[in-house]
Amino acid sequence: MLLEIGQALWGETTRIADAIALAPTPSPQPTINTNGVLDFFIQKIVPILLAVLGVIFIGRASKGEVSRVLTSSAIAIIGLAFVAGAASLFFFGDSLVKLIFGTN
Repeated sequence: MLLEIGQALWGETTRIADAIALAPTPSPQPTINTNGVLDFFIQKIVPILLAVLGVIFIGRASKGEVSRVLTSSAIAIIGLAFVAGAASLFFFGDSLVKLIFGTN
């Protein structure tokens, strides 16, 4: 009886060893091209959004809502300034932190 148990265990361990040996090796994780994503966003999406804002502003101005157009334009310009500030921090944030905290 012990011999049968030993043979059964030996057969299972060899199958497990074969399965481990034949298992596929994990492939490296794919990387995301963040520069390509940013370039696509800047070149394709931002001009479309600005064109839509321009059409909305022209439509309002033609209806005589000039004060609303000026207010919306000012808000849009302030929003673009915030976006430009965030973009500059994205590109120059590391050097600003090093400059402020004095780390190398």
